[in-house]
Amino acid sequence: MTLFLLTFFLAYSAVHFYAFLKARAALNFGAGTGIALALFMIIMIAAPFIIRYSERLGFELFARVMAYVGYFWLGILFLFFSCSIALDIYRFVVFAGGLLFQKDLSAFVLSARNAFLIPLVFSLAASAYGYFEAREIRTEHVTIKTSRIPAGTERLRIVQISDVHLGLIVREARLKRILEKVRLARPDILVSTGDLVDGQISRIDGLSGLLREITAKYGKFAVTGNHEFYAGFAQSKAFTEKAGFRLLRAEAVDDSGIVTIAGVDDPTAKAFGLAKKHRPWINKEAAGLFDLQLSGHVHDGQIFPFTIVTWLYYPVVSGLAHPAEGGYLYVSRGSGTWGPPIRFLARPEVTVIDLVHSGRPPGSRK
Repeated sequence: MTLFLLTFFLAYSAVHFYAFLKARAALNFGAGTGIALALFMIIMIAAPFIIRYSERLGFELFARVMAYVGYFWLGILFLFFSCSIALDIYRFVVFAGGLLFQKDLSAFVLSARNAFLIPLVFSLAASAYGYFEAREIRTEHVTIKTSRIPAGTERLRIVQISDVHLGLIVREARLKRILEKVRLARPDILVSTGDLVDGQISRIDGLSGLLREITAKYGKFAVTGNHEFYAGFAQSKAFTEKAGFRLLRAEAVDDSGIVTIAGVDDPTAKAFGLAKKHRPWINKEAAGLFDLQLSGHVHDGQIFPFTIVTWLYYPVVSGLAHPAEGGYLYVSRGSGTWGPPIRFLARPEVTVIDLVHSGRPPGSRK
């Protein structure tokens, strides 16, 4: 955890320094403006730590304001950096092409001012759009035909929520939008595939009642995500159970008499000295032992182009897949947001999975 925080701090500081140099080259501001901008950036770099400790000290209102400002800024800066790097690559290609072909390509060269203003306008516009996209919960419908469902059962409906991240930013209004989608789906089984709570679990006990009101014919089940451990496992477990979920930790249940549901801890548990799935990895030891794995964690990148990074790390970042190991894997884009209250080209979802009977074994391919 310490190594991760140090890496994040250094990388985040470097991006701020890059943005500062871009702004100075474009605007040629004086020392006073430069000092003011540098101080603001230093506060933003420290914002995640300020938020965490102010909340621990009980300054919840200050922590929430800082969370909105600091994490919104993180999203804006990431979009600015991504667009600016793309333009830097373009400028380098134009420069290199001019040298290589001995051509005057100055007409295609962006000025330092435009190379700053274009990413700035893009990042602000994309962030504004992403704020409203994060509030528009989409219901994703998936139908899986399987011989494991008895012929007399018309269907078994599983509703999945994931990565809600209840905390300083995702509160009652967002949770109600999510639960309205769940309620309309009328689940037989409701599952939460991790990160129901955030690292900052600021006074959210009252939200458990909203979750408890949602019922499912055969029960509500949950697994841990990494943020359950960041928030403190004991209080995360208490909240999850108070919300009416049965937390599955390396155990299986068969309450419906139709399907067996198993759950294991997120790998982050090992760092806390606990058990070892919230993440969309298939354990090789489990190959052939499951018909459907439900995961989250990835958020489909949450803010494009971070999606590209997740593609490099996870074999499946969203949607339904049929891995070579057998069975199905469904990865949710997540129902809430982590960090910035922004989703850009990665709309949040509540997933409705209908299991219906067919003669085809669940692991077979068409």
